Parts: sequence; structure tokens; C-alpha cells
Amino acid sequence: MSAGKGMAEQQFLAKRILRPRAQVEHQIREAILRGDFQQGDKLPPETELARQFGVSRPTVREALGSLVAAGLIRKVPGVAGGSFVHSVTPDSLSSMLSESMDTIVRLGSLDIDELTAMRRVLEVPAASWAACNREDRHVSALTEIVERQRTTTIDDPRIVAYDRDFHVTISEASGNRLLSAFISAIHKTTLPARFLGVTPEVGRETVKQHIAIVSAIRGGSASDAAEAMDRHLEYVLRYSSEGRDGVQE
Repeated sequence: MSAGKGMAEQQFLAKRILRPRAQVEHQIREAILRGDFQQGDKLPPETELARQFGVSRPTVREALGSLVAAGLIRKVPGVAGGSFVHSVTPDSLSSMLSESMDTIVRLGSLDIDELTAMRRVLEVPAASWAACNREDRHVSALTEIVERQRTTTIDDPRIVAYDRDFHVTISEASGNRLLSAFISAIHKTTLPARFLGVTPEVGRETVKQHIAIVSAIRGGSASDAAEAMDRHLEYVLRYSSEGRDGVQE
């Protein structure tokens, strides 16, 4: 892994207006967010950080712990380990959101109505933007997923994964990486298709709706894509098997 950009010149300076731990956390956070460190860069050792900041090693360790909790760095144990920058990218944001959402799901405090309502807020515009911004590879991927859905049976254990991949691909096709991060987190964590009461009839109708969404995206019609996605999510809510009992593991 590479050293931080300009590490030879990089110096952290103590700012007495902040408490010691706060000043360490603040300056390192700002350095990462400014781009002084890139994804995967290794921070100086704790002893060197303590010297630069004029604080103790335990103070540095506490500050680094807060940055780990914030998802900005990761700690690697061992001789070759240390603190490595895990800068905020759409992918890392999706991972952090997934971890937080997973906690909510495991506590059983997320209702399927709330989940579907949020999906509408995010996925209807995502489908609309996908119709305008999609690339050929997105259309090819969606077509392949729908073909798998069309030719499978309701007892196929991969049905849930197909649904996840379908919606995540649309989010990526939207061209908005922040929007995609939120949608990916929802689908990778909660796997909404698990809560759909899938019968042969429901399965067929769901695939027809997916085909309509892909057709609108392929045709470049933002309004048709948004409308098709909205109809699909309304149908999903109507046939969700646990619509009032909360999302459970």
C-alpha cells in the first residue's frame, strides 16, 4: 500500500483550542476528507502521531478508534499492520449504511411499509434517471437477470438474489453514485424479495413488471420507467407476506 501523499512534508500541528483527543481526530479527519490521504494509504505510526500532535499515545489511540467507528480508517493488527485510510466512496458508504441497517433489521424495528415507502422515494427517480443515463452494459445485465427470472421456478433459492441484482443494477444505471449507495444498502441488507408472498401467479406478474421497467429504460423514457417502477413497488407492498409484522431475520 502507498504512503500518504506528501507524507515527507505532512505535519500535524497541535491546536490548543480543542481537547487533545478532539484535535487529533479533527485534523486527521479533515486531512482524509481533503484528499491528503488516498484510499489504502497508511497513517503514520501512533508514536509519530503522538509526537506531531504533542499528545500521549493513548490519546492518539482513542482518536483513531473514533475514526474507525466513523468508517474513515481501518486498523490492521500485526507487524505489517497499522491504520489505513478507508476514505468515503460510494462503495464504502454503501457498506457503512448496510452495517447500520443490518443492526436495525436484527432488532426487528423496521416495518415493511417503511421499507417500501423509502424504496419508492429512492427507486422511482432511480428508474427515471436510468432511462436517461443507462449504458448498454446496464441494459444487457438487466435483460439477462430478467431472462433468468422468467425461466426459473418459485422454489429457486436464487430468486431473492436475482431481485437484488435487478434493482441494484438500475441504481447503478441512474448515474448517481450516492443514490446507488443507498439503494444498494437497502437491497443487500434487507433483501426485500424475501417478504414477497411468492406464488406462481405473483412470480409471473413480478417478472412482467420487471420486463416493463427494462423496456422503458431501454427505450429512454424517463416517465415510463418511473411509472413502471412505481406500479411495481405498489404491487410489492400489496403482496408482502409480512406487511404489518415488521422485518425480521
